[in-house]
Amino acid sequence: MPKVTFKGNPVTLVGPELKVGDAAPNFAVVDNALSQATLATYEGKVKIISAVPSLDTPVCDTETRRFNQEAASLPGDVVVLTISADLPFAQKRWCGAAGIDKVVTLSDYRDRSFGLAYGVLIEELKLLSRSIFVIDKKNVIRYIQHVPEVTQEPDYAAVIAAARELA
Repeated sequence: MPKVTFKGNPVTLVGPELKVGDAAPNFAVVDNALSQATLATYEGKVKIISAVPSLDTPVCDTETRRFNQEAASLPGDVVVLTISADLPFAQKRWCGAAGIDKVVTLSDYRDRSFGLAYGVLIEELKLLSRSIFVIDKKNVIRYIQHVPEVTQEPDYAAVIAAARELA
């Protein structure tokens, strides 16, 4: 499993350790309209999935705003999904206040389906570890980035380059 810390303290990630080339596991999350969304919801698209602990924290806020800016220049067959354990109501409020219009926010609050399937659920906090998965149109994982310290930002350029290669 990837070594991950939160404010310098080691945390335990629950779930499998996925690798590039693996089939992307399915998941069931909730969108801002309280409808279920799954991997199949985004069939035929290149998916950048950004897992974050909470949109109401400075680094998650910065990361999601940055991906919203980047999404504007990505081809139409690329979708950026930000998944957190925040309630859908909080995500919707945050997106409105932050002007997020290109990133799709999804909530893993119900049963942590995404966190468990992708091995990014922090056992001690029941939040998602900061991780990025780029999944191709056939639902194969083509890029993974686990940010070693949850309070730091990911390498955006590497994520965007991986997605552009697949579009």
